[in-house]
Amino acid sequence: MIRHIYDITSIQTGVFAKPADTGDIVYLQAKHFDENGQLAAKLHADLSTSGISNKHILKYGDILFAAKGTKNFATAYEKHNLPAVASTSFFVLRLTDKNVLPEYLAWFLNHPNTLTLLKAQAIGTSIPSISKQVLESLEIKIPNVETQQIILKIANLRKQEKKLNQQIEFLTDKKIQQQIINAIK
Repeated sequence: MIRHIYDITSIQTGVFAKPADTGDIVYLQAKHFDENGQLAAKLHADLSTSGISNKHILKYGDILFAAKGTKNFATAYEKHNLPAVASTSFFVLRLTDKNVLPEYLAWFLNHPNTLTLLKAQAIGTSIPSISKQVLESLEIKIPNVETQQIILKIANLRKQEKKLNQQIEFLTDKKIQQQIINAIK
């Protein structure tokens, strides 16, 4: 079944705030993520919850979509994450359709074809930005939940394969460099 993003989610922008040294909640920014949308930084609570509406506090299954800049990605907020709010660099997509897995929507938004389509419609020259309207009007094919789970398993296996290949490449380079050094001695 093909649906628009606006049919299956509610979308809100992140919060504009100034993080501090300490706080009650994490202020998630694009800098906290690697190029694949995985948390890359050790997080600590750096924002006070006073003045923050409960609707902005992230819930399990929310999808963060980095819409500003050249590093666009989506990631699903997970149960083990610290309590957090998203910065204005993100749109927060909250699923309204229980037949869509959050991880599947994040996978779909991260798919190279989807990102290419979204980036082609970005506005701004110095800091390109994908608008809420563009994101909402995006069409998504939604298979049944079992198929979504299979797609996610395949995608995760492919990620693991890439990681193992990188490790093999690194170790092979290290071994060859050591052999060259040994040959020089």
